[in-house]
This record gives sequence, C-alpha cells and structure tokens, in this order.
Amino acid sequence: MTSSRLRSPAGNALLQHVVRRAALAPSVHNTQPWRFRLTGNCLELRADRTRQLTALDPTGRQLLISCGCALFNARVASAAAGSQSDVQRLPDPADPDLLARLTAQPAAPASPIAALHAAIERRQTNRRRFSSDGVPAEVIEVLRAAAEAEGAELFAITRPGHRIATAVLSQQADAEQNANPAYRAELRGWTTDDPHRRDGVPASAVPHVDGSAADDLPIRDFDSHGTGWLPTRTDSSMRQCLLLLATTDESPLGWLRAGEALERIWLTATDHGYALSLLTQVVEVPRTRQQLRAELGLTGHPLILLRVGTAPKTPTSQRRPLTELLTEQPG
Repeated sequence: MTSSRLRSPAGNALLQHVVRRAALAPSVHNTQPWRFRLTGNCLELRADRTRQLTALDPTGRQLLISCGCALFNARVASAAAGSQSDVQRLPDPADPDLLARLTAQPAAPASPIAALHAAIERRQTNRRRFSSDGVPAEVIEVLRAAAEAEGAELFAITRPGHRIATAVLSQQADAEQNANPAYRAELRGWTTDDPHRRDGVPASAVPHVDGSAADDLPIRDFDSHGTGWLPTRTDSSMRQCLLLLATTDESPLGWLRAGEALERIWLTATDHGYALSLLTQVVEVPRTRQQLRAELGLTGHPLILLRVGTAPKTPTSQRRPLTELLTEQPG
C-alpha cells in the first residue's frame, strides 16, 4: 500500500476501515476514549480526555490501556489489508494526547497478526457464568506468547495461596470502590438501558444483581439501574482460569503497550474459541494493587486480571459512528 494509494478514494476507504476496526476495541466502561486524525498517509491515534473516568481512573492508566487495544486493532486491520504500518508511539513530548502515529509502508511480507482480523468482530466482554471446563495448558502458553510478543507478561494464577489472595483482595477492592459515592455516580453515568446510546455499558450485556451471584472474584456491578438482562448467577470463581497481565514499564508508554498486549491476548483467545471477562477492581485500588503484587511475587506491575473460559455469547456493545471519531486534514 503506497502513499499515493492512501491519498486516493480507495486508500481513504481502506483507512476508514482500519479506524472502524480500531473502534471495536474494548475500553473501560465502553467509554471509547479515542479519536483518529488522517493527515496525508499518516493515521494518528489521540486520547479523548473528556471520556476519562475521574473517580476510577485518575491517572489515566485505564484510558491508555483502552487506547492501546484500539491501536492493536488498527495494526491488525492494516496488516490484513496487506500493509505493514510503521508505528511511532508517543511521538511528540509536547503533545501527550498524541498516542501513536501509523504510517503505511509499501507492501511487505504478511504479518502473523493479520490472522487475527476476523476475531475483531467476534471479540466481546463476557460477564456470563463460564462452563466448568478448564483451559488447556497449551492454550495458556499461546496466550502467554501473545503477551510476550507485545512486551508484556502474562502470569497464570494457579497456586491455591495465590488464588485465595487474589480473591480476598478483589473483594476488598470491590467493596472499597462501591463505598465511594463518586465511583457509584460515575458507574451510573456510563451504564444505560437506552438501546440507541452508542457508548457505555448496556443493560443487555450485564448480569442482574440481587446479591446471589456467588462470586469469589466479584464482577463489577454494572446493574446500577436494576435492569440487567443476563442471569444473576455468574459464579466467578478463584478455581477458574485466571491470568494476570503485567508490565515492567509503569509509564504512559508502558500502559499503551500493555493495551496492545491485552488486545492481542483477547483476539487470540477469541480465535481459539474462549471468552474473557476483566476483573480490574483489584488493580484499580492502589492499596490492593500493591498487595497483589507482593502476594504473587511479581517483578512487574499488575494491570489487568483476566478470567478465561467458555460461555454463551452476550449482546454486543454499541460503538460511536465514524463521523465522531475521525477527522481528515490535507497532507
């Protein structure tokens, strides 16, 4: 894919396709905190700070992880279209909201991530009850390799003591967050039963909460309006497959790269027929995050706790239209 093609109508359509795929990435509370700008043959990914969760995410870590997921989707879509994108991350210190610049290179050998393109539309956050079937060790190794390919570490939580510590700390973090009125108000603002809303977490994709979920590892209570469609019992158990994404780089660049790793793991798991849900309360509360790191003996910093298994599909979350996400400027 050459620069001249990028400036042609066909090239513009291709880059719009790349942005659409990027926008299907997961994001904290489905805030979709990103914008894109096309200038000549460059596509820029920018943070949308108006969508940052100030109570849950005051540092912007979750926002940058979310944007990293979108960046990986853009890389996959570009690779599937036959282009090798040169990616500059945080290219301008004077403009910290410019997270990445992708410049299309002439046709290059096929990238292995191109094979994940079909999984982008199938990937979803699944908060249902998972089956009792385990995840084979060879699949966990494939997911670990996906994390390593993006410069991150995926730690399998298998020891009984580690599982108990993770469950206890997750319960403490969940209780601490729910006791914060600002957190609860923010959660209500980003959950919705409006079928026309294009962001936020829809009632159709969350369990109804009545206190009988029987969770060792609490799934976040998105049923703030009492209209959750999914079954109440989720049985999120410390005996299930639990993987912890960590990185040694505790910086905005490290968080962005961790998002790329998360999405590579997620698309790989989807490609293998597995569902994921994120249990992030334990890493959102500073105290429990540090305790978890110490309890598990991690050298890196814990970022995302993943529950992996098999479960029925859930309704998909809406995405904002391209007209809200993409601006084009002359090259």
